[in-house]
Amino acid sequence: MNAAALVRYVLRRIGLAIAVLWAAFTVSFIVLYLMPGDPVATMAGGGLDGEPLTPAELDALRARYGLDQPLIVQYGQHLWNALHGDFGTSVQSGQDVRAAIAEALPPTLQIATAGLVVAIVGGTALAVVATFTRVRWLKQALLGLPSLAVSLPVFWVGLMLVQIFSFGLRLFPSVGAEGPASLVLPAITLGLPTGALVAQVLAKSLDQTLTEPYVTTARAKGVGRAAIHLRHALRNAAIPALTVLGYVVGNLLAGSVVVETVFTRPGIGRLTVAAVGVQDIPLVQGIVVFAAVVFVLVNLVVDLTYPLLDPRIATGATA
Repeated sequence: MNAAALVRYVLRRIGLAIAVLWAAFTVSFIVLYLMPGDPVATMAGGGLDGEPLTPAELDALRARYGLDQPLIVQYGQHLWNALHGDFGTSVQSGQDVRAAIAEALPPTLQIATAGLVVAIVGGTALAVVATFTRVRWLKQALLGLPSLAVSLPVFWVGLMLVQIFSFGLRLFPSVGAEGPASLVLPAITLGLPTGALVAQVLAKSLDQTLTEPYVTTARAKGVGRAAIHLRHALRNAAIPALTVLGYVVGNLLAGSVVVETVFTRPGIGRLTVAAVGVQDIPLVQGIVVFAAVVFVLVNLVVDLTYPLLDPRIATGATA
């Protein structure tokens, strides 16, 4: 592989990642600060005695949060602070935004990781079995499952799992985040639609890869079907599925809002709902940027993995 081509490929991907982060910050800033109404009045609510705040008190709050400055000045100050990892304090709780996110992160990481495992293992297994079987009706049935899974609403899947496995069979707890058993139903709920997407993309890619000339050559040399599937075709067919992986991570973060609500679990999802409900601008923007960082980092890792699977990608990307 040409070293210069690889370096240019890596630098280009890093540059795109930085651009996406800047765009996420800018769009979230514009949306949050140009929402209808007075954000200070919405965030502050009433005074200590429940009475509406006076105009002088509202002006003092605007000055405290820098909302009395021109929009471009506010943007520059917030961007500068964000570059130093400072997103301010939560208006609702007075807690540092980074501390609030860090406190809510572990439960979300638990279900996101478990959901990702369910999605990758389940989606890959379904795609491999569906493309390996020679029974036509079984293949069609297996390939139809992902479309069905994607069409099911996440909250409905969660409620059905609770009804069957919690209230009916009493195998798993329906709420809370205590112990490994509490992870099972949320992980399945979160991983089912993302796993279906992985299965769809990987099955189609495997079908196409199995028609490539090198596969025909391997068959002519007497290589077994299982070896061709798992050792030869799966590696090249995994490249489109890796592309989907970046989207899957974003889907897991978005799905955590619903899953944490259905199963009454703490985490980033419930923190986001609460922050949006009271228009806690610093906290909402911190969460948006955090989600963008996770999304960008995962996609960057995926992009940098491509040349390891197929060195021609780096050369072609710089052509």
